[in-house]
Amino acid sequence: MRSPAEPRAVPRRRRRPPLLLLLLLLTNFVPSFGKETLRTTAVTPQFEQHMDYVDFIHLNVLEKKVLNNSEVSVQYLCSKPCIINLEAVASSEFRTGVPVYRRRWKDEKNLYISRTRKVHLKFPSIMVYRDDYIIRNSIIVHSVIVYAWLSHKSVSSYDVEQNEDYQDAVAKNYTFLEAVPPFERPYKDHKVCLQWGADYLWMLQANRIPQCPHESDGVQILNFIYASSGEKTGIMKKFEQFENRELETVRQHQIDYPMFTVSIWLYLLHHCEKDLCGILYFIDPKEMYSTPAVFLNEEGYVHIQMHLMRGDDLAVKTSFSLPLKQWFRLDLSFKGGQVEVSTVGKNLKRHHHQSFTFREDFYYDDTAGYFVLGGSGYVNGIEAFFGPVKYYRLNVLETEQISNPLHDKETVEQIELYYERCMDIQEIVYEYRYIVRQGEKALRNCYYENYYLELIYKYGEKSKCDAFMWGKELREKYHTLFKLLQEMDFSAPDVLEDGSDTVLEVGRRIFEKVAKGLSSADGLSNMGSSVPLLVDSSCCGYHKASYFLAVIFETGLGVSVDHTKGLLYSLVGAQGNERLAVMNLGYKHYQGINNYPLDLELSYAYYSNIAIKTSLDQHTIKGEQAFVETIRLMDDELLKAQTKENGDVFMWLKHEATRGNAAAQQRLAQMLFWGQQGVAKNPEAAIEWYAKGAIETEDPVLIYDYAIVLFKGQGVKKNTKLALELMKKAAAKGLPQAVNGLGWYYHNFKRDYRKAAEHWLIAEELGNPDASYNLGVLYLDGIYPGVPGRNQTVAARYFYKAAQGGHIEGTLRCSLYYITGNMEDFPRDPEKAVIWAKHIAEKNGYLGHVIRKALNAYLELSWHEALLHYVLAAETGIEVSQSNLAHICEERPDLARKYLATDCVWRYYNFSVSQVNAPSFAYLKMGDFYYYGYQNQSKDLELSMRMYAQAALEGDSQGFFNLALVIEEGNSIPSYILDHLEIDRALHSTNTSLLQELYYRCWNNSNQESISPCSLALLYFYMRVFWNNILQSTLIYFMGTFLLSILVAFAVQYFQALSAHNSPGTRSEPSSDEPSSSGNSNEDATRLVQQDESTFSNNLSQQQSNPQNPLVTS
Repeated sequence: MRSPAEPRAVPRRRRRPPLLLLLLLLTNFVPSFGKETLRTTAVTPQFEQHMDYVDFIHLNVLEKKVLNNSEVSVQYLCSKPCIINLEAVASSEFRTGVPVYRRRWKDEKNLYISRTRKVHLKFPSIMVYRDDYIIRNSIIVHSVIVYAWLSHKSVSSYDVEQNEDYQDAVAKNYTFLEAVPPFERPYKDHKVCLQWGADYLWMLQANRIPQCPHESDGVQILNFIYASSGEKTGIMKKFEQFENRELETVRQHQIDYPMFTVSIWLYLLHHCEKDLCGILYFIDPKEMYSTPAVFLNEEGYVHIQMHLMRGDDLAVKTSFSLPLKQWFRLDLSFKGGQVEVSTVGKNLKRHHHQSFTFREDFYYDDTAGYFVLGGSGYVNGIEAFFGPVKYYRLNVLETEQISNPLHDKETVEQIELYYERCMDIQEIVYEYRYIVRQGEKALRNCYYENYYLELIYKYGEKSKCDAFMWGKELREKYHTLFKLLQEMDFSAPDVLEDGSDTVLEVGRRIFEKVAKGLSSADGLSNMGSSVPLLVDSSCCGYHKASYFLAVIFETGLGVSVDHTKGLLYSLVGAQGNERLAVMNLGYKHYQGINNYPLDLELSYAYYSNIAIKTSLDQHTIKGEQAFVETIRLMDDELLKAQTKENGDVFMWLKHEATRGNAAAQQRLAQMLFWGQQGVAKNPEAAIEWYAKGAIETEDPVLIYDYAIVLFKGQGVKKNTKLALELMKKAAAKGLPQAVNGLGWYYHNFKRDYRKAAEHWLIAEELGNPDASYNLGVLYLDGIYPGVPGRNQTVAARYFYKAAQGGHIEGTLRCSLYYITGNMEDFPRDPEKAVIWAKHIAEKNGYLGHVIRKALNAYLELSWHEALLHYVLAAETGIEVSQSNLAHICEERPDLARKYLATDCVWRYYNFSVSQVNAPSFAYLKMGDFYYYGYQNQSKDLELSMRMYAQAALEGDSQGFFNLALVIEEGNSIPSYILDHLEIDRALHSTNTSLLQELYYRCWNNSNQESISPCSLALLYFYMRVFWNNILQSTLIYFMGTFLLSILVAFAVQYFQALSAHNSPGTRSEPSSDEPSSSGNSNEDATRLVQQDESTFSNNLSQQQSNPQNPLVTS
């Protein structure tokens, strides 16, 4: 059950694209109607003689593999009658350049028109199918090249062999196809009925044909270092049956006689604090431990548990303990009832070995469940770094035979050096504190005998320890630490007697001093001197400093980029349970960026850790937490709504709340309770407003919220009786969450599951996700009234329904189902599991605090602090922080260039568009970058179109507008992008129909109540089409000639009448200029009409042949 209602900030944006482009387009082309002409043109439109048409041919292969019936799309244009040739040439180990497919066709009619023809390639069976009783020897193909070319040879030479055509072709192109290994190819359906004898002979010989398995029983469970913090989260791996029939047969035979080997590299920091901690174990479909289950106990011994065939379990313990703070390899092999355990050092020399033999048969089926490395919901993980983990599913190997090397030796050594240094620092801090305390105790005893000296001790300057027991070499090595220790007051109450707490407190003080300096004006300029202090803070166990160091070295924030150190401090921070460091690793492994391998199971291990903490943190009102709000720096309206305790918005809400406005009281209480909208978190003040609103306004939401804090005692003394009265009162008013709250009361306080279920069913019908989750818990625990036993299937359905409503715990449950694949309704989907866990982790209040600090710094124009905290938030994978940071770098490029070694704008907009919830403006930005070629990045027209298409799918009219302009400039949009936009394939063939569809969608997605660029573009498009149709119709020439004839007849009649009127004897001579002027006018009119036609055609051809024009964006 959650704390008071959590509002969600809904960002709103307004984007106003510039009108300049469309106005220029409209002014550049103004059709003229009714011009006089003395000439007419042919009915069929003729192409201009001086215009050049370039022949071309392009190849597009949907799946670039050597498959039978592969589809190739050939796009070409011929300016003369031409012959199109298509040829595939293969190369193998013994022969090269062997033609395996040829196709030719001629085209005499479709000149000056781009044509597309689909061809299905047919290869020899030995290239595309596996061996069988007809295909005896399939060949291994190294490469296949598909050539396409066209030539202007006469049609009579069509049947003549043209080997020299490709070199002399007018246009040519080629593409490579990827070869498919023989054992990955399908069997061919020959559609023949063999005689009985042939079929029988094949069956006899089939098993004798040598087959190489296309998969191995050796599986690398983990390739990269995993930082295990000792929490109830870990890496979950599921194995499927072998595709190779021989390997699968062996596996099934070994279910009751297991034969397998596991090799695990470890850097152990501590032994298990209590009971057992998980190293590697298997969970069966009934969510029970199975074979093998390997744990670490409090003394450091290895605890190994096996599941027997008869149904119960058996466990043993090694006689040797695992070493601390050194890399070693733990090898375990199982052969029937024999278990071998060994430890090996970095030099691969065996340290310990022990063997166990049992008469019992073990049960082992690694496909019926999932493996876990580290912790899970059933047991805590070990506090360690996992190195590479290798699993041999079917073989028992000796230590020397195991191939599982430590790959990243540099990082491995860095981890060892870090903890060696930290041991020195922690020892110095502990001993220094002890010396100072002893000296103070002696002085205090003296002061108590003298009142004057006692006052000096109380109010005077604290004494410093200037004499050191440490040698000169050590003092020089850690001179910054000794200087800080001298400045610290160890008599303060926050420095506890316990040594470990003292070391952590010293680390906190060092970090706060450094963070304050970095957040000041020009603070980032002192990054070089701050790094050693942060290292000392990290070594003292304060891992906020570790995450700072990780980001500093990863991004080059004030220092040179050092990916090795960035990885080191990310791992150290994550192992120390620093939330932002854990999220950073989860994000990097989810995206596979910055040299972090893409590993969804590893990413889930990190994200699920923070997701679980998010649920717990929301029930804790202490700590540096703030509500995570989606506030974009480009959204002026949301920025204006940000306030503080002395801000206008807050003061107005307070004024309205004092007057008894229920909505104002509710909003004010939420802002104070969760720390929203820029207001500092103040639960005590929030509860006062909850109480005032509940008593005065009778508002059901305020009554419910106040009842919750009374039930839980959050910031106020528990009062169950009053809380129940208020909850019933809110429920009587029809509030769904209050009805759910009553069910929660009967479940937690009265243990009356029948009444709890009744209330939860009512609340669920009202759409309350908390009620759905609570019903699922009843089914999961097997306490639903009238239903015997547990029902995980029904429980999972309720959890899914709760997750759909945004319930945190319900989403967590579903993500677990997706990663394990142990539920029928939840097929294994690691990517979906990561997305759901990431969604919850990004609601963490400690992350919200960092984002809020960044936003406040931005609003106060504290650029250094804003840059620092937005970088910290962006590296955790928070999309809104990534796009905001890119915006700051655009707004202050001088700041980004000075302090960031990476290209800030490119990096973080690129990160943003890789997210599931990326905003449309980020897609548009990246589309422009790919179109123009951003700084040292090369241009990529296809990628830019994909970005514009994605923005269009997000409902942004600018995306459709930019795609239309790409076509206007003579480029073609690939069919798969148009299909992604769900544009009818019938419209793909002509640019006119595509432009009409894109401009219409642009207008449809824009503000239709006002004139927008999309509406002007659509209008201009229709005008061009209309005018072009008029110019190409015979009616305009007939009407022009007819009208001109009438005008000439009237002119002749007028001049004749005028001459007769002037004088019958003397004829009036007309001015010599008039006839020539009239004639010139007619000729100019004719020339203007022809020039308009030519200009329009030239403009279209220039747009088609000039794809380099800049793309105008709004």
